[in-house]
Amino acid sequence: MLNAGGKIGWIIIALSVATVALIVEHLLSIRRGALLPIGLAEEAHQLINQSRFSDAEQLARNSPSFLGHMLAEGLSEISFGYKAAEKAMEDAGVERAARLFRKIEYLSIIGTIAPMLGLLGTVLGMIAAFDQFKNQASPQVSQFAPGISHALVTTAMGIIVAVPALAGYAIFRNRIDGLVAEATLMAEHLFSDFKRRTLSKRKSPAAGKSEGEKGR
Repeated sequence: MLNAGGKIGWIIIALSVATVALIVEHLLSIRRGALLPIGLAEEAHQLINQSRFSDAEQLARNSPSFLGHMLAEGLSEISFGYKAAEKAMEDAGVERAARLFRKIEYLSIIGTIAPMLGLLGTVLGMIAAFDQFKNQASPQVSQFAPGISHALVTTAMGIIVAVPALAGYAIFRNRIDGLVAEATLMAEHLFSDFKRRTLSKRKSPAAGKSEGEKGR
């Protein structure tokens, strides 16, 4: 089959090796432990509740993860209020999610290219097979069979590579969607106490003012 595939067959084999390497790398990097490190949320929550924002930001920046990047960007804007921190986290989440989606896009590309290369190899192989008998008056069908059989090898190889590549792309895309949503909710939860304190401070002067006006 390798000999029948020819040069295009070897290209498809190279794509298969790349597919395996990408899937293994994504399994290691696109997982809960890598994007949402255990313990980071609890430590950051405690520091934020203690108003130790600089320590919490440093902790987040020391964690090269999706959640860590979101928290670091939010804490860098915490002095401007919760709304500014929330906007910074949203922007950071969108930017990091786009990076992850671009990262797995190579699997989609391989899944699209591999069958097309296989089809190209088959067409070229069949052209070569028919070309051998163009000068014969009435060639037998059995004479075409070996050439056509060899020509179809590259199509089979392309499909074999495309199926796991596209399946892996779909699985990792769904995994990214789930983990990004979970990280976003977790980041908002970490700032929930700070948000309540901020809102209560804003309401307190207004409440005091209204009581004073009633006294008058």
